[in-house]
Amino acid sequence: MEQNNERKLAQLLVNYSVNLQKGENCLLNCVDIPQSMVEHLIIAVRDRGGNPFLNLTTNRLERALIEYGNEESLKLWAEFDGLRMGKMDAFIGIRSLVNPKEMSTIQSQYTSYLELYNKPVHHDIRIPQTKWVVSRYPSEFMAYQANMGFKEFEKFFFRVTTEVDYPKMGNAMKKAKEFLDGADIVILRAPETELSFSIKGLKSIICAGDANIPDGEIYTAPVINSVNGQIKYNCPSTINGKTFTDVTFKVKDGKIVEATSNNTSALNTILDTDEGSRYFGEFALGCNPEITFAMDNILFDEKIGGSIHLTPGNAYQECDNTNRSAIHWDLVLIMKKEYGGGEIIIDDQLISKDGIFVHPAFEELNFNTRH
Repeated sequence: MEQNNERKLAQLLVNYSVNLQKGENCLLNCVDIPQSMVEHLIIAVRDRGGNPFLNLTTNRLERALIEYGNEESLKLWAEFDGLRMGKMDAFIGIRSLVNPKEMSTIQSQYTSYLELYNKPVHHDIRIPQTKWVVSRYPSEFMAYQANMGFKEFEKFFFRVTTEVDYPKMGNAMKKAKEFLDGADIVILRAPETELSFSIKGLKSIICAGDANIPDGEIYTAPVINSVNGQIKYNCPSTINGKTFTDVTFKVKDGKIVEATSNNTSALNTILDTDEGSRYFGEFALGCNPEITFAMDNILFDEKIGGSIHLTPGNAYQECDNTNRSAIHWDLVLIMKKEYGGGEIIIDDQLISKDGIFVHPAFEELNFNTRH
């Protein structure tokens, strides 16, 4: 790995994404990444006059803590880490995917972890109270997901992260945001998909490098009880160690009343996590033209230009439709012609056709945003 690429990524995360200021505390949560990358992050924090704090672990060690923990240890773990998170001004989470199925055989323990640790520390403290960003680091497994050799994937990774002009991307989203902020009824049409909902009164949020790297989406949320119809997602998605394909929801008055997939039983177990799991907390337009294919890696897939994601679970505070859940599952539907095509219609106006934005308020999102 070239040190220059690591340095650029660290500076992007620290200087731009969380815009760290002098005297601010920044927690670096590093999972399965090399020491050289961690060092670059620490240096970048100090160069900004910030105070670096480090949590260094691996996916297997995370599993061990979850698998062999109990209710008491998870609550105490959350209490300790919650106290630390509460002292932070910024959070940078970066991990290299080694085995996303690591938790697949400890489902009950992992569900407890989501409820007793992840929700209080991350959903209740980190997300609403810190400037945060999450990213990835290239791995052999991620190259496999992308059907590439490692050298080719490494080049792709840094092209869609450090070579993107995020300020330019953010400016291109402003007209779309203005349109969405005044909009009401959204209709999605695609193979086995006909779904409608309202976004009235729920502001849209531009995501152009400040919360995810890579980035490129505009999100809002559906009015919680307004979603009706059917949606079939066409991207594989791995969650809790299990990979789901052909996920299809039938929705009535906001609630997922029927859910099927290649593993319908496991799918419904996730949706029964809590009361909010069968309602939606986010609707987003993917608009990163540099990311063109699905690789079962949500940080990349949800940014695909010409895609949408409609997310069962927790709503973000910045666009809060009041739904609360321990899960937030970004399931992706690509509307490009090669994926079956589709349309997005908002207030009777065609916004996107077969993955191409056609409305004047959105057309700039089709363009290249590299430096």
